[in-house]
Amino acid sequence: MITAPESTLIGRENPFAPDPNLRIWMDGEFVSPAEARVSVFDHGLLYGDGVFEGIRIYNGRIFKERDHIERLYESAKCLLLDIPMTHAELSRAMNAAMEANNIVDGYIRAIVTRGVGLLGISVAHTACPSVILIAASIQLYPPEVYERGLRCITAGTLRNHPSATSPRVKSLNYLNNIMAKAEAKNAGADEAIMLNPEGHVTEGTGDNLFILRRGELHTPPASEGILDGITRRLVMELARQRGYSVFESTLIRHDIYVAQECFLTGTAAEIVPVVSLDGRCIGDGTPGPITRQLMQDFIAYRNKG
Repeated sequence: MITAPESTLIGRENPFAPDPNLRIWMDGEFVSPAEARVSVFDHGLLYGDGVFEGIRIYNGRIFKERDHIERLYESAKCLLLDIPMTHAELSRAMNAAMEANNIVDGYIRAIVTRGVGLLGISVAHTACPSVILIAASIQLYPPEVYERGLRCITAGTLRNHPSATSPRVKSLNYLNNIMAKAEAKNAGADEAIMLNPEGHVTEGTGDNLFILRRGELHTPPASEGILDGITRRLVMELARQRGYSVFESTLIRHDIYVAQECFLTGTAAEIVPVVSLDGRCIGDGTPGPITRQLMQDFIAYRNKG
């Protein structure tokens, strides 16, 4: 009999292991991380067949809850995946997960898998989809990154083509993004900017992109193959309230190279400055004043109420 080396056995010490006291909501029940297991026959594991949402919690409130729930159901509909809960039931479950873990400021990961089924890619060969909710703390970047800004590269890995599975679907298959992020790490950078097959700028590996040029804010449109970010929409609204012109524009790397300012937006990152791309300083190489103003405006918005 072949046995696995001791170092690979389940239960070994893992420096990245979750808090054992977390309570994970799985299909109507709370379980510990050790008990939160997915079948090897779940199509979410076998094929990345499922969807998810990442949602922030601020001051004991789920931020933009309705927007995130609607996007989750839209993603599922595109994949012919029926979530076995109503919007209201999912909302109650998310709030229960938040309260069970005493999360005041944190994050909820909502996951829906295709469910357990036979080997093979047919969507008809699975049982009921599975819903998992993880409420925990999160920190995407340390505070000093928001002060100095991100150093980025252009990834060789392309963003998913809009004519394939739409990038607007937050599916469980994130390999393009993962590989682009690995490129950034291998190059000694903080983050990677992804292009589409036409060479147009799309977004970072997990966040939408904005540039400031000639006093105007520009962000790629959804048609270029981006996620229709909820934080992106809010930042566009906040910028317009400040009197800035905001445009959805096709961008190439040149536009970032010569921009006055650049920043990324996302649920986990919020607003984070970008100060260089491919070794070229953006502006003077420090977070710009409009970026900093929008960062303050975002914090004020999410802290109110």
